[in-house]
Amino acid sequence: MNQNPLDRRALGLTLTRLANANVDQVLASEAQARARNGHAAYRIGVTGPPGAGKSSLVGRLAQIRAADRRLGVLAIDPSSPKSGGAILGDRIRMDDLENIDELYIRSFGSRSSSDGLTDNLPELIAAMDSFGFDEVMVETVGVGQAEYAVRPQVDTLVLVLLPDSGDVVQAMKAGIMEMADIFVVNKSDLGGARKMAADIKRIATLRGHAAAGWKQPVLLTSMDHPESIAELSSAIDRHRDFLAQSGMRDALLHERSRYRIRRLVERELVQVLQGLDQSFFEAPLMEQYRAVLAELGRRT
Repeated sequence: MNQNPLDRRALGLTLTRLANANVDQVLASEAQARARNGHAAYRIGVTGPPGAGKSSLVGRLAQIRAADRRLGVLAIDPSSPKSGGAILGDRIRMDDLENIDELYIRSFGSRSSSDGLTDNLPELIAAMDSFGFDEVMVETVGVGQAEYAVRPQVDTLVLVLLPDSGDVVQAMKAGIMEMADIFVVNKSDLGGARKMAADIKRIATLRGHAAAGWKQPVLLTSMDHPESIAELSSAIDRHRDFLAQSGMRDALLHERSRYRIRRLVERELVQVLQGLDQSFFEAPLMEQYRAVLAELGRRT
């Protein structure tokens, strides 16, 4: 565990600044971060459809894992397409955990991001690294098929599903069955949980997994059974050991870098397109395309 006390105020100010940073400010903050240290927290992602109980599960899991390490939780809530604001309900459901010294929880709206994450997430996690966090948990919005982007952002990805909800079929279409490292059938006290778990095991076996050598566990969890949450925590530890021994984390780091660059370019492109007047789109497509590329080059 990190021996230096956590400066919550400084961390909060840093995260707020980064959450609102434009691309130029992000690039400047990256240069400063490289000058500080090379510490990197282990990243755990928790994703799944709305209503699966992700926030409650993350809260219980955080209680376990913060006992012997500095743990940060970044919970992402959907932003209003009109106001840009977010209810930040995940934070409300986790407020009772604030008295744990080495646990820090922060909610963010999804803002302009449409992939279940939030703007500048890589920079937010990098800030957690610089404050000495041992682990960072990221809970996504829960929009289902749009959450591919969380895969390269985390080392261990947990997919949370509900019994008898049809989410397995949707997950198969999304390809998330191949991306997840651990499957969780939450609220397992509901009927159909064991059948759901058996179906997931069958589907996972048929589709295989990119990380050869890792067999994705399918776990049943319930808030009424603390031992089930402890088993999930143990499964995360086993996957962490697997990544370290197999050397497969390097591939994740490369994909993470690709995503970071792509998101910065996408945000810059949005700014360029928003600044164009109606007459611009009357030109031939090739001219439009070349003009936008030229403007991107000029802005950088």
